[in-house]
Amino acid sequence: MKIVIDDKIPFIRGVFEPFAEVLYLPGGKIGKEHLHNADCLLTRTRTRCNRDLLEGTGVKFIGTATIGFDHIDLDWCDENGITWTNAPGCNSGGVAQYITAALHESARKHCFELKDKTLGIIGVGHVGKKVEKVARELGMKVILNDPPRERAEGSAAFTNLPVLLPESDIITVHVPLNKEGTDKTFHLIGSGFLEQLKPGAVLINASRGDVLDEDAVLECKSLVTRHFSLILDVWPHEPDISRELLGLTDIATPHIAGYSVEGKYNATKKMVEAVSDFFHLDLPPLTPLTKDGMEMTQNGPLAAYDIMEDDRRLRESPETFEQQRNNYPQRWEYSGRE
Repeated sequence: MKIVIDDKIPFIRGVFEPFAEVLYLPGGKIGKEHLHNADCLLTRTRTRCNRDLLEGTGVKFIGTATIGFDHIDLDWCDENGITWTNAPGCNSGGVAQYITAALHESARKHCFELKDKTLGIIGVGHVGKKVEKVARELGMKVILNDPPRERAEGSAAFTNLPVLLPESDIITVHVPLNKEGTDKTFHLIGSGFLEQLKPGAVLINASRGDVLDEDAVLECKSLVTRHFSLILDVWPHEPDISRELLGLTDIATPHIAGYSVEGKYNATKKMVEAVSDFFHLDLPPLTPLTKDGMEMTQNGPLAAYDIMEDDRRLRESPETFEQQRNNYPQRWEYSGRE
């Protein structure tokens, strides 16, 4: 069999070579010509898995080492018998670490105590649940918004956005990108959303770039600069991000919130297991992670992760957004240190 793999997926080299012909390519460079005789495609968000790429190829299985899957045309794949899988929850610990660092940095910069603040969490899935746990441990009041969970579990634990937005001092967004339907999140953060925010609020988006309506935010530029602080890890039009939008942010990072060592490892592990199951391969388990030689500190989340170093790199060189993602330095999750 033949497998085409995004060459930036970590921990994967050598895993499939005993069983298949393997071709490694940059995700954005994978084309139909590379997939003609391929059985399997393992990728990330930079490969648009649609009819243009897949029609006439031999691909039977797509694995994406990401939580998001809006880069895969699910309907076309289903209609053409192509199975796909993603890695839900793989980097939830890394994103929770990122949000924790963002909370502490905002408190430091704006001189407030987190225990005095209310955190509104929009999207309470794998990531949102961990952020909720962290916030409660920090003594914060927490308000939750998750319409799919509310429909399934009842409304007792959840709040609608018209209530959450004006009551929250800090809002963090952890939703999938749904472009239509009852739970549409495309351009959720628009002018109406922004106008409901409490004065002085902090807004964090570490979900998907197009959850934010860039044009609406830029049209509300004076509101942003006077009214609230904006923290962005994900951006519309990545990797060609807007310099004007960058200039409005309090903290800006290049889509690396979930880029902890553990998050990357978990995503690859899930993909390897899924490929093994689908093709009935007798693959050995992925080599376990080791932290031998790592400095083990116990001085809190900022000791484990300095979010402002990522902010500095992006502001100094926004044109190298993709290179910063692809060459991101090792970051271990604080919660995993023992």
